[in-house]
Amino acid sequence: QVQLVESGGGLVHVGDSLTLSCTFSTRTSKPYPMGWFRQIPGKEREFVAAITLGGGSLLYADFAQGRFTISRVNGENTVYLQMDNLRSEDTAVYLCAARTLIGGLGRTIYDFDSWGQGTQVTVSS
Repeated sequence: QVQLVESGGGLVHVGDSLTLSCTFSTRTSKPYPMGWFRQIPGKEREFVAAITLGGGSLLYADFAQGRFTISRVNGENTVYLQMDNLRSEDTAVYLCAARTLIGGLGRTIYDFDSWGQGTQVTVSS
């Protein structure tokens, strides 16, 4: 089982940058494909970005392409989401996810089976 803990959320202004971190721990110390999602109350969880266990392949949602960067440092068991040029519509709870089951990288909530509690990002205009 994977435990995921997000950090780095907060209140920023439009145009600012923010970097989220997700620290994961596993009994086997094995890295997994990881992803970031976001959720606004009353709305479905939305895919943001994903990265393979080695970091060689990345996926981004259209709104994240060119503004957000996902990366990982397996030696530190940490996945990052750098968010630049933030917009008010980026306000959401951002959740980290891991895929422990065999399979490829995906963009849906069904492609991941372990979730963190989330960290709030608020972008003020």
